[in-house]
Amino acid sequence: MTEPLLRTDGLTRHFSVGKLFSRQVLHAVDDVDLTIGRGEIVALVGESGSGKSTIARLLARVYKPTSGEIYFEGKPLSRLRTRRDRLAYASDVPMVFQDPYSSINPAYRVVHGVRRSIRLHRGQGRSARRGEIQRVFGEVGLVPSGTMAGKFPHELSGGQRQRVGFAQALAFRPKLIIADEPVSMLDVSIRIGILNLMSELREREGVSFLYITHDIASARYIADRVLVMYAGHLVEEGPTEDVISNPKHPYTQLLVSAVPDPRAPLGVSDAADVGEPPKVVNPKEGCRFRQRCPYAIGICATVTPQLRPLGPNRLAACHVAEADAVEQAAEAR
Repeated sequence: MTEPLLRTDGLTRHFSVGKLFSRQVLHAVDDVDLTIGRGEIVALVGESGSGKSTIARLLARVYKPTSGEIYFEGKPLSRLRTRRDRLAYASDVPMVFQDPYSSINPAYRVVHGVRRSIRLHRGQGRSARRGEIQRVFGEVGLVPSGTMAGKFPHELSGGQRQRVGFAQALAFRPKLIIADEPVSMLDVSIRIGILNLMSELREREGVSFLYITHDIASARYIADRVLVMYAGHLVEEGPTEDVISNPKHPYTQLLVSAVPDPRAPLGVSDAADVGEPPKVVNPKEGCRFRQRCPYAIGICATVTPQLRPLGPNRLAACHVAEADAVEQAAEAR
């Protein structure tokens, strides 16, 4: 079995919250194992507060893990000691941020970040940098590249600013781009262009993507695999079409049912989503979705479910989820 481009082993991040004498622990990410292959687009899906962006910042080394390890090309990140090693990883795994309006310095022309990235991480001469700037702006559809590179952020639309973010990431010659909700603040009419850009960059440049989103419909459009997070836990994983057409975990079923259907009759949505929001501050043992789950049983309150196989390349962390009858029969043989 070939080593994935990136994988995590028991990745955990906790934060201390509260005052000195009422200190508590917020479990942002707990015991997450994930893999990303070469040339693969993996979508990390979940509602706000599920831990998606914390994982992005852990992988980008903005946060240090409380426990667990991240492996890139088989090497643990905890052993990156020298500045050269840290810069090399930052070059291989850049991040595109959610807000295109605050992620670019308004005091500089948009070419500034791209030029600085090339100078810091690749050390090319002035003429080579000029050619590389034209290449990356052209790759992300900002043409004519010379004119677009000389503009200030306020002269660009939100979609164009987000393309500048991808241009900055491409300037590193990356192997994996972490895209943290890159379309959530854009108009619906231009979201598809950014999603298509990610697919095109994968095809042309061979770049892998971790696409973080709360929109499972856009994940279906672009991703090879889907990872579903809830309250800091990874609750389901599998090929995109399999997960969305036949979700195993009750939370994934809830996410899929929440996607608007323009063909459905108008009316009040059903009340399947009931119960309390997840408690991630000093959480107790048990499934964190149990208060909202229509299938909860006694064991859900006392034992935290672990990811277990429920079919080919399918994993779910649920005590009541079952494999399909066809898959069970195949395993019996």
